[in-house]
Amino acid sequence: MTTTSKASLSLLDLVTVREGGSIAQALAIARDTARHVEALGFTRYWLAEHHNMPGIASSATAVLVGHIAGATSRIRVGAGGIMLPNHAPLVVAEAFGTLAELYPGRIDLGLGRAPGTDVTTMRALRRDRVETEADFPREVAELQRLLGPLQPGQAVVAVPGAGTQVPIWLLGSSLFAARLAAARGLPYAFASHFAPAMLDQAVALYRHEFQPSAALRRPHVMVGVPLVAAENDAAADFLASSSRQRVLGILRGDRAGLPPPREGFMESLHAHERDAINGFLGVAVVGGPETVARGLAALQARTGADELMLVCDVFEPALRLCSLEIAARAWAG
Repeated sequence: MTTTSKASLSLLDLVTVREGGSIAQALAIARDTARHVEALGFTRYWLAEHHNMPGIASSATAVLVGHIAGATSRIRVGAGGIMLPNHAPLVVAEAFGTLAELYPGRIDLGLGRAPGTDVTTMRALRRDRVETEADFPREVAELQRLLGPLQPGQAVVAVPGAGTQVPIWLLGSSLFAARLAAARGLPYAFASHFAPAMLDQAVALYRHEFQPSAALRRPHVMVGVPLVAAENDAAADFLASSSRQRVLGILRGDRAGLPPPREGFMESLHAHERDAINGFLGVAVVGGPETVARGLAALQARTGADELMLVCDVFEPALRLCSLEIAARAWAG
């Protein structure tokens, strides 16, 4: 799959809490990072909803979207995504409708159907809610109505929300969201930054089944990309050991903060552990400027992606900003 124009770059931020750091520091780093990538010309800055995870500070996603939008001036800011099983559609419409009124033309609403947490926490979020496979399509349609033009006799109105037409994206790592996004004529973001196995199949299905809509005339694909860039490949590989350590923790059920980089980390592991990490980070791009440019170009050529959503977990905040700058300049050529 090839595309005629170079994909735009965006950033997905989990608002990572670093080992030895605080939540307040993580929030300040997110704000500074958003300002930095806006200056670099990134298209979007998205935040992801997670709960009951000590290493991630983005649980109050709509609040953070407002904070980041208020700290920037041009870049689109949104949720990547809101986990719809955790929320009533009316509450989501009112929150993002409010954001759209505060920051016109800059707010995105990405929707996922996973709870973004464990079963116990999911019950705490919506205690008497039993989600079925049919609920997500119904709730997406309800959100579209609540954010769309006010209809005569409409019994429930999102105020704010009605008429804002906040762009809705569907997110996923399987064929379910790809098929629904295609049927509804919505943009589609594949979560290949942590679950790349079905990337090619899902993107192909989305494009094949896409039905034009009032929201979107042609299919529009975003793919997630774990990225670490540095002055050379060796330096980038060292910095990437932080995210690799974190992935191993996730695979073991430990969702602690981001650790500092560690020399020789991958070499210290058993082969099956290395394989598991490499599978999780299967589309990662790690290296110096030339390696990054080649890696991003290869991924776009493979998927035909319209946008590349980078996920950059570097322990030192200054080196993270440098990593994103190196990647932006390398991609710009």
